[in-house]
Amino acid sequence: MSCSIHVQFPAGKPVAVSVNGVAIARDAIQREMQHHPASKPIAAWQQAARALVIRELLLQRAKHLGIAPEPLSDESGRHETDDEALMRSVVEHEVAVPEPDDATCRRYYLKNQQRFRSPDIYEASHILFAALPQNKEAYSQARADAAAVLATLHENPESFAALARAYSRCPSAEQGGNLGQIISGQTTPEFEKALLVLVPGELCSEPIATRYGFHVVRLDRRHDGRMLPYEAVADTIADYLRESVRRRADAQYIARLVSAAHIEGIDLAGADALRVH
Repeated sequence: MSCSIHVQFPAGKPVAVSVNGVAIARDAIQREMQHHPASKPIAAWQQAARALVIRELLLQRAKHLGIAPEPLSDESGRHETDDEALMRSVVEHEVAVPEPDDATCRRYYLKNQQRFRSPDIYEASHILFAALPQNKEAYSQARADAAAVLATLHENPESFAALARAYSRCPSAEQGGNLGQIISGQTTPEFEKALLVLVPGELCSEPIATRYGFHVVRLDRRHDGRMLPYEAVADTIADYLRESVRRRADAQYIARLVSAAHIEGIDLAGADALRVH
């Protein structure tokens, strides 16, 4: 005979959580909360309770189907528990996930070509005049020093390496200011924006301000990115589409189980609640 266990919300309101008459124990929800970090305890409690309700639904379905647990091991050697094996088996048995065909993968490739383009690569050099923006006097002096060195470089570009060694406060000074190869996201937005408008061999027209101070920048080379051929990314696209379809199919399947079940004490409305954990 099943009974209903009262669970204490963090706010103090007693709530009975059960699935088709089977209670979800309070201590089980509290243990599950560690896997559902949230800004408020009540949100973590609700997420934990939902996860255990879905777990119970799947286990009840496994019992109804007469499925026996057959635990698998992952690459690290970890074995599934019997419950994990049962839940996986239920979903594999009842959720059909169509395999993405070549035509579907090619359409995705053509509609999302920017995702399959290798990044532009910049080879650049700089001279850093370090100063924090909060230190107005030092920041103003750094700007003036950078402007003076930049003016010298416009008159004598060949002196860049020597001036970098003399003035730059970046470790790259030892290499004459050479930063090596840079791709998008590796520098500050201001520095990256400066590189985008320069042509190889060109100096910036004015010092570039960043949170580190002021930079005199020279673009040495640029290697434009290129589209990766479809054949090189076909498997990746297929994996992505397969996983996307699987997630939607899992959510729809859980929604059907929820609609057919008698659940008390927790609301499973909304897509976030309908995930196989």
